[in-house]
Amino acid sequence: MTTLAFGLITGILFGALLQQAEVLRYEKQVGAMRLMDMTIVKFMLTTIVVGSIGIFLLKDLGLVSFDPRPLSLGLQIIGGLLFGVGWALIGYCPGTSLGALAEGRYHVIWPILGMLIGGLVFAFLYPMVQEHIQPMGNYGPISVADMLGVNHWFVILALAVGAGFLFRFFEKHNL
Repeated sequence: MTTLAFGLITGILFGALLQQAEVLRYEKQVGAMRLMDMTIVKFMLTTIVVGSIGIFLLKDLGLVSFDPRPLSLGLQIIGGLLFGVGWALIGYCPGTSLGALAEGRYHVIWPILGMLIGGLVFAFLYPMVQEHIQPMGNYGPISVADMLGVNHWFVILALAVGAGFLFRFFEKHNL
């Protein structure tokens, strides 16, 4: 089976999980932005913990390899701000907007069109971004485990334990 087929299958499964968790709902998106409904945060933290365990287990078994992209504070800060502003204006992130469209919510067509146009604009600006923004705060390919000088399993364990405490807090406060 090809890499694209695996991507299609895992994408469909992820979309089904998004739908089942109801994170494709506009109310859940706005609730997350207002810090009143942590369903999306819980879903994404679970995804990050499970994905981290899976990918690093496969890496340690020698079944996969990956090459982290260099950490650039310029790219992370500007990209994060653009993502956050877009999510706040639209009420959906890119993945959930496509999922909402798949559920038949056609009001997301315009934001999706805007994302596609934004992607085209970025493609034209890419050389300028690489030359001027990417070097800002460039630390090279480094991970949290590298920065702390520990094995990646300690970071994953800390992430899982921290997520567990957050989940308890959210549930205790009906978030």
